[in-house]
Amino acid sequence: MQFGPDEDSRLRAIASLGETARVTSYDTPEAKARLADVEVLVTSWGAPRLTSEVLELAPNLRAVVHCAGSVRSLVSDAVWDRGLLVTNAVAENALPVAEFTVAAILMAGKKAPFLANIARKRRDDWSYLDEHGDLSNRDRVVGIVGFSRTGRQVVARLTVPGSGPETREILVADPFADAAAVADAGARLVPLDELLAASDIVSLHAPELPSTRNLIGARELALLSDGATLINTARGTVVDTAALERECSTGRIYAMLDVTEPEPLPASSVLYDLPNVMITPHIAGSLGTEARRMTAAALDELERYARGESSRSAVTREDMEFVA
Repeated sequence: MQFGPDEDSRLRAIASLGETARVTSYDTPEAKARLADVEVLVTSWGAPRLTSEVLELAPNLRAVVHCAGSVRSLVSDAVWDRGLLVTNAVAENALPVAEFTVAAILMAGKKAPFLANIARKRRDDWSYLDEHGDLSNRDRVVGIVGFSRTGRQVVARLTVPGSGPETREILVADPFADAAAVADAGARLVPLDELLAASDIVSLHAPELPSTRNLIGARELALLSDGATLINTARGTVVDTAALERECSTGRIYAMLDVTEPEPLPASSVLYDLPNVMITPHIAGSLGTEARRMTAAALDELERYARGESSRSAVTREDMEFVA
């Protein structure tokens, strides 16, 4: 879905492509022959990793233009050692995630997904409405864990009147964020524990790093107030799944999970059957025609490269320490 006729025509107007070839591995004779001449690689999800051995086959390679978000699985240290330009379309991929997240926050305020779960079983009885607290999107405290591109876009949407819940306050927890920048966005930077304890709805936007694995564990989940909702559209590894299963099994908190660890969850996971949990199959990010945004951004970068202009979405070795 990333390259339709319009995108293909634009690509051919910018670059000399040669004969079209589908490459899923760099080990084939055809791939090796193409690598010998290539100057720019245009990649996307599932592209083979660029190891030192692959780069040896591409002596003329100067740039890698990625039509997707994270390049973590694509690049190796050899890419940085070679000084290649690497760009991605993470900002464009953040847009549908932010849209999905704001919709989830609004649904969480009304407890809509969870009430829908109950409605399937209690079709002639609405008395359960009184069992789930204040079903409202007014006067909410929303916590954003990770002031990433997606986190910033969520904050931006929450601060536009009429586009999100009528928040009492928006809190942000992120060890790399600047307090002034967070304040300018309309939120307040606080420690993670304070955010968890104070928020009605907590939305996770932290990257997948060794330091963020199980960032939200049993201790952190216990800090959430009764009736709070945890939303995860970031990475499944940010949450300790076993701890979440135990906490959600009590019925004390709610969870909306677009990502899990592992993914998908095993069929035996109790989270599938809990009425206070909503699980979606990793659909928040760019899908279908949404992916064309990332293609357009990548082609913009390719045009800038062809004109000798600076990149607007370059990724550096240093970035890999704190981005997804």
